[in-house]
Amino acid sequence: MNKNNLPIFFAIAVAFGVLIGVFFNGRSNVLSKGSANEQKIKRLINFIQQDYVDDVNTDELLDGAIAEMLTKLDPHSVYIPKENLQAVTENMQGNFVGIGVQFRMIGDTITVVHPIKGGPSIKKGIKSGDRILIANSDTLYGKNVRNGDILKKLKGKPDTKVDLQVYRKSNDSLFNVAVTRGKVNIKSVDVAYMLNDSIGYIKLDRFARNTYKEFKEAITDLLGLGMTDLVLDLRGNGGGYIDIANKIVDEFLEDEKLIVFTKNNGGEIIESFATDEGDFENGGLYVLIDENSASASEIVAGALQDNDKGTIIGRRSFGKGLVQEEMDLGDGSAVRLTTARYYTPTGRSIQKPYKPKGEAEDETSSFYGDEVQQRYRNGELFNRDSIKTIDSLKYTTPKGKIVYGGGGIIPDVFVAIDTTTYISPYYFGYLNDFAFRYVDNNRKKLAGMSIDDFIKDFDKDNKVSDEFLNQLKDISTSARTKDQLRKFLKTSIARELFNDQGLYRLNHLDDKMILKVLELEKK
Repeated sequence: MNKNNLPIFFAIAVAFGVLIGVFFNGRSNVLSKGSANEQKIKRLINFIQQDYVDDVNTDELLDGAIAEMLTKLDPHSVYIPKENLQAVTENMQGNFVGIGVQFRMIGDTITVVHPIKGGPSIKKGIKSGDRILIANSDTLYGKNVRNGDILKKLKGKPDTKVDLQVYRKSNDSLFNVAVTRGKVNIKSVDVAYMLNDSIGYIKLDRFARNTYKEFKEAITDLLGLGMTDLVLDLRGNGGGYIDIANKIVDEFLEDEKLIVFTKNNGGEIIESFATDEGDFENGGLYVLIDENSASASEIVAGALQDNDKGTIIGRRSFGKGLVQEEMDLGDGSAVRLTTARYYTPTGRSIQKPYKPKGEAEDETSSFYGDEVQQRYRNGELFNRDSIKTIDSLKYTTPKGKIVYGGGGIIPDVFVAIDTTTYISPYYFGYLNDFAFRYVDNNRKKLAGMSIDDFIKDFDKDNKVSDEFLNQLKDISTSARTKDQLRKFLKTSIARELFNDQGLYRLNHLDDKMILKVLELEKK
């Protein structure tokens, strides 16, 4: 018998005591210092370590038990092992310390896809297409190197130096450069640009610590370009910090308007209100959401909808109305524990029901994690009438609009999911590899092309896309698939050349939600 065969309730019991003792220390007397419960747990751990028939790694046992225990609470209370905590923290803080490059393995060599704007590498002249061969005497080519190992070589403590040997294909040169590691921004605003002379567009990826600063800079720039209406794209945005969401909502709402309120298990209510500092209170606003817009995204959409500000466009959002607090467990790991529920200004809870694993009511029921697939199957992603609402969860906005709680934000204007642009993920590897090689081999020719010129003129004779399709001659593809592959290839090349700006600009040409915004503007 090994540790994997230990009854799960036994592991959970151990973890429960240790976990509660750590993160409720000073908050509860359940496991106060020297209590009988604490002594019981210590004895149990000692018995396992000293007397159990097989060798047991107690750390692994407790990690697994803690993670399993939290699954019994709700889907968003999670355990973060110490080896994962740094990456999670960096993502939420919106920065990391390193040399600042996006890279991928081309053949057996680390290749810079894009140096990150404002990062140490771009300041030292590192360019897209450069190959990093050596970092501090460690050879990084010609062998199987995992991404995690590469990151360990390139990331590090602030103000430490990494000596790089770099090969530049465009002029067949080899050179050495010393890059001092520094703080690198993980951008939250994927792209901000003008859709036309009056409509601006901002895509928010998440609500991290740096998000409001980036958003403020983007909206200021767009106002300077003549923006009178804004499209705020929250599709696929899984959320983040609630206070950052509140700051962004504040840009659109008048002073003293309620944004959101939270309620904990003790009944304590905390309300957040708009201030008089918003820069876009009088502008036109469209907010795009979909089935993967969650948490802080739903706070933004719900606050605006309940205050009759702007138009919410898209499909019903994910339905996460739970607030998590990260709590340090003292050994480098942490638990993100649900501590409250949040409610929109009309009093709606948008948290959808969740069932513990193994407790689905019948064969048609879906678990919380795959509920989006259930929406696809029941037609909700294609037809607004398939969205189920509950009369007892009906609310009314100040201007008389009916809104519903109980599971996500239902948009004011529904836009069905577009399956006509779907191609199999099977092709993506071919597309990305070809796009990179094409750009890498033609950097001088493409260097002077603007994104507008690229959209208008690139591959009008289909020579590039024909070359790509010829490489797929042994793969059966329909005429429709070939047409889609031509579009995806142009988008992939645009991303290689112009980063996310190229990706979004090309995608928006056929984006049903963007086209719906333009249609509504004409009316």
